[in-house]
Amino acid sequence: MKVHKFYAGAKLRETRVRLELTQKAFAEKLDVSLPYLNQMENNNRPVSTGVVLALAKEFGFDVTELSSGETERLIADMREALGDPVFGEADPPLADLRLTASNAPALARAFLELHRAYRQAHERLASLDEALGREDSRVRASPWEEVRDFFHYCDNYVDAIDRAAERFAGAGDPASAATTALDRLGVTVKTAEQSAIRGYDPATRALVLSDRAAPATRRFQLLHQVALLAQNDLLEATLDLARFQTDEARAIAKIGLANYFAGAALLPYSRFLETARRMRHDLEALAHAFGASIEQVAHRLSTLQRPGAKGIPFFFVRVDQAGTITKRHSATRLQFARFGGACPLWNVHQAFETPGRFIRQLAETPDGIRYFCLARDVQKPGGSFRAPVRRYAIGLGCEVKHAGDLVYADGMDLTNPRAFEPIGISCRICERRNCHQRSVPPLERRLRVDHDLRGTLPYEIGD
Repeated sequence: MKVHKFYAGAKLRETRVRLELTQKAFAEKLDVSLPYLNQMENNNRPVSTGVVLALAKEFGFDVTELSSGETERLIADMREALGDPVFGEADPPLADLRLTASNAPALARAFLELHRAYRQAHERLASLDEALGREDSRVRASPWEEVRDFFHYCDNYVDAIDRAAERFAGAGDPASAATTALDRLGVTVKTAEQSAIRGYDPATRALVLSDRAAPATRRFQLLHQVALLAQNDLLEATLDLARFQTDEARAIAKIGLANYFAGAALLPYSRFLETARRMRHDLEALAHAFGASIEQVAHRLSTLQRPGAKGIPFFFVRVDQAGTITKRHSATRLQFARFGGACPLWNVHQAFETPGRFIRQLAETPDGIRYFCLARDVQKPGGSFRAPVRRYAIGLGCEVKHAGDLVYADGMDLTNPRAFEPIGISCRICERRNCHQRSVPPLERRLRVDHDLRGTLPYEIGD
């Protein structure tokens, strides 16, 4: 039988210091030599059975504490840190983490501090407009940002909820399945003239949908209510795993997960993926086939990341008329600035100028990656003359190597490097020197100012 070597030098040293004993006195109490104790405290030798018994006999020490305290916290913290997507598929076995925490706790703490600094630096780079000018260096994510990060770091795909939604939809009409499920729960459903898109009264178990909402919206809201009522245990279990820091973040995330279920039920994974491939990702045709909106279809395409059955890695974004990004999901290498607007050279801004039309663009980011980008405006009328109309533009795209699978890429010169327009992520982290639309200088570049020369910009960007 393999004997487990027990290293607990840090805890052994901590115990001696707490007892206010020198190494020599402690070694005498434990009936070991001074060099042997020194080797155990430095994790060069395992803690012997005799030492464990002596600790219990001489000091009444609970030997189970040797494997708890700081060591266990370090192990838990390292496992959590290694769950960060930046480490990819790295998944060191628990035994390796235990050895590191026991043999080299200072190194473990340094690793955790480095990871914390990385996350803060990443946050600052991704939210420069908010971080600049802030007196303190700590960046605290809001509940909304925390939820956005949750979906971002799971690639906007939640397997358990996606599969549950697919089972719920079956091969029939999801809206009919939703009505049946709500009826079984004793919920009455009706439409009425109201400003709220959806209203549910738990006391009377009555669900009221606005008759002003588009049919696709009403179908989606039916499925959203099913998620909240019939799938509540699944939603709560997923929220438990996510470990949100605040109740507000958890509450926001529950709405997001219910929306996820609704979208996945309205557009069931396998059926939707097969149809999307067959229709070459024609958004209008897919919307008609599934009774969904163009925005719902575009959003769903960005979530098709099921292991073993992945669709094209798409990015999906929605911007308002001010250029502020209100939704962002990316299964590609292209990421978006967390705050502020998208690059003004990106075609998503032009969609407001040509309502009802799809705009195509071949684009290249500063890292040399080339993308096929599609943009279109979407309008959400309020249903009456005085009700405000919400206007957005949506963008959908993929790396150009997948463009041949999209009907929208037909006729475009995908092999001509000059056909690709340069775009960026955020002016503050974009290093293009000659961009005519640059709004602010890049953060980490020096500027040269010549009072006798004026180019496109009032400065030149140095190295």
